[in-house]
Amino acid sequence: MNSPDVVVTGLGATTPLAGDVASTWDALLAGRSGVSTIEADWVDRYELPSRIAAQLAVEPTEVLPRVEARRLDRCEQVAMIAARQAWADAGLDENAVEPERLAVVIGTGIGGALTLLTQDDLLETQGLRKVSPLTVPMLMPNGPAAHVGLHFKAKAGVHAPVSACASGAEALAWAWRMLKTGEADVVIAGGAEACITSITMAGFTQARTMSTRNDEPEKASRPWDVDRDGFVLGEGAGVMVLERAEFAAARGARTYGRLAGIGTSADAYHITGPDPEGVGQARAIRAALRSGGIDPADVGHVNAHATSTQAGDVTETVAVRNAIGDHPVLTAPKSAIGHLLGAAGAVEAIITLLSVRDSLIPPTLNLENLDPGVQLDVVVGEPRKVRLDAAVSDSFGFGGHNVALAFTPA
Repeated sequence: MNSPDVVVTGLGATTPLAGDVASTWDALLAGRSGVSTIEADWVDRYELPSRIAAQLAVEPTEVLPRVEARRLDRCEQVAMIAARQAWADAGLDENAVEPERLAVVIGTGIGGALTLLTQDDLLETQGLRKVSPLTVPMLMPNGPAAHVGLHFKAKAGVHAPVSACASGAEALAWAWRMLKTGEADVVIAGGAEACITSITMAGFTQARTMSTRNDEPEKASRPWDVDRDGFVLGEGAGVMVLERAEFAAARGARTYGRLAGIGTSADAYHITGPDPEGVGQARAIRAALRSGGIDPADVGHVNAHATSTQAGDVTETVAVRNAIGDHPVLTAPKSAIGHLLGAAGAVEAIITLLSVRDSLIPPTLNLENLDPGVQLDVVVGEPRKVRLDAAVSDSFGFGGHNVALAFTPA
């Protein structure tokens, strides 16, 4: 018997552009940037050379009840917001899915860094009694998945892949496998990250991976541009509700499209840098197409990981050409929303799926002089209308983690 199709029935997100999916999509198509100057005293205190970030457009405390928000780390807050949006968007209620047939997979790259730092400060300055008893549940990387699972009473499994900047995409791949093997009928899956703070900014700065274009924040993230100087740190969450196609059809659900195939691989090359030949990335892309039964000739678009770093941007285009060919049209959402780390793959998967649904690819911002090493067509200026039979979303993470997701129309 053939394994079931996996369809997407609900979307949720909170991003540097907007507090929901529809508004984020509209802002992307309009070419708006979510990057701005960080107004925090620690930027001056530590004399950070990078003073910009892609911060949330809507504060979680404006959405969540005050008591609930206080019990959650910021990355858990954004995960909960996106998950609730996706659940409502899917038209599900508390009785729609048996708990034993409902699963949650929410990835994060870093987890509750803000809680760890603030609680350590309290311990150092005010002593043990001031440390919250919720410290560990708030800082643990599985916190976003655990809280979403508790909220929706998911009993088929609650998982938290941690694979750096590929975490959100790997969560969707994990959900796909659970649905294909019949472990669940519905999976709430995605990624969350919120760690714009001194230690992460300092660490990335010392690794020489962050942009220091402080005078023009909205122009700092420049994937594939010859003058790119590093990524811009962002925060947010993206969540999908994925279902076995038969289950969705039986309840009359509207579908955005299919997560047709997934591919994962590892470079085994370097802890932060990609294999310069892009071999592992290409292998993940090929696996996604193979598992989805997709001919490379039918892939019209690749939503690229492209972070705006010197090392990674061109390597990815080499991998795309080797795995798919010279015909896919590229775009890089990080030019507008920054790099959401563990949430990036999930938010950009949503963007890819909307491109398939609407046959519309949002532009890459700030691409003024294309790196000559890029030998593919990149959307710039205005959104491009292109009929898409299939599209791929790439996500790669420190440690050599590679994930590719292939989407097709409903």
